Amino acid sequence: MDKLIHLHKLTEQTIKSNLPNKKVINKLTYFYSIFNDSTRIKILIALLLSKMCVNDLSKILDLNQTTVSHQLKYLKSCGVVSSTRINKFNFYEVSNKFVELVMLNGFDYILEKNAI
Repeated sequence: MDKLIHLHKLTEQTIKSNLPNKKVINKLTYFYSIFNDSTRIKILIALLLSKMCVNDLSKILDLNQTTVSHQLKYLKSCGVVSSTRINKFNFYEVSNKFVELVMLNGFDYILEKNAI
């Protein structure tokens, strides 16, 4: 089917000219992938509240250290978490302001929809 049914030709052109290229789409997909895992969400919430080391995160979230370390490595590779070494411990924090905005908007959406 080559013909548009309801869409005006100008609207079609506007949509096509505003779609990001494949590279940008892939980067957006990668960025939003950080929010599709409940463990990562818990870690992000905790880190938005305080800098923490793996041991403290593990204890507070009741997760094993290997799981926390793995997820922190993923979050760090996405550029949303950074670490600072103090003595023999690495302390992690959310380093991307957009993560906090996405989280807050998510909470607002859920609360507005009375989904909890």
